[in-house]
Amino acid sequence: MHKCGLEVRIYTRSLNEITAAIPEIAELARTFAEHTLVLDGEAIAFDASGRPHPFQVTMRRFGRKLNVEASRSALPIDAFFFDCLRFGADSIATCNTQERFLALARAVPASHLVPRLVTDAEPEARAFYEAAIAAGHEGVMAKALDAPYEAGNRGASWLKIKRVHTLDLVVLGAEWGYGRRTGKLSNLHLGALDPATGEYIMLGKTFKGLTDAMLKWQTQEFLAREIRRDAGTVYIRPELVVEIAFSDLQASSRYPGGVALRLARVKRYRDDKSVEDADTMETVRKIYAAQSGTR
Repeated sequence: MHKCGLEVRIYTRSLNEITAAIPEIAELARTFAEHTLVLDGEAIAFDASGRPHPFQVTMRRFGRKLNVEASRSALPIDAFFFDCLRFGADSIATCNTQERFLALARAVPASHLVPRLVTDAEPEARAFYEAAIAAGHEGVMAKALDAPYEAGNRGASWLKIKRVHTLDLVVLGAEWGYGRRTGKLSNLHLGALDPATGEYIMLGKTFKGLTDAMLKWQTQEFLAREIRRDAGTVYIRPELVVEIAFSDLQASSRYPGGVALRLARVKRYRDDKSVEDADTMETVRKIYAAQSGTR
């Protein structure tokens, strides 16, 4: 967020200007007393219970060009700042984190600061993390107090710490790879059994975490289980279980179960499990309900 007097401009991390899409944050910035500021922060939309909406819901506001006021009314958004890069005439991006935090506290009211804890005690840090999770957030950022700001890059001085879920899912198919994966079945189609219907429900795709050895092995195994194919995908009998790590589940109109994996990656194939032992849609729905604060 760039402020010069009453002129405010807001950009995404990829430098797309979004000021017009989120006018309430521009209005907030104009109330800050300091004439010139460059701040880094997080825009968050909350539900009626005060819990943050999933990331993809908040993102609906950023691409809005028409009917902005209607969108603002339906999905209000707020800003919470975590860094200060310019304060008045001075650029402070190369100052250490502790110094920037002091400037940030002078620039922004406490109600619009990201909650922060400075500690070297693991129990305190863990309690802070657990409180963030309980409030509905993905996790916390751990930052070195002596580090400068690195634009567009978290680097080694910023560590994202968030809870990773795992599910044992069934492979329903795979897409042919490209580049160095040409000739190998790569992008996995992942699903879970819905006990109510006896059908497998697709939850998403991933090619992340696959080693060359796994690619070779699964291509052979998938082709041995092929039931049909189209131009880019081979569909297989549901016989293989794979352990998938993911950050969270998000609402999705793309998949029939209404939810999809976010940031999924392969951990390992579960040779010790049959498909009867894999996680079902009941488990998936429980995880989604827990993270969204619903029943």
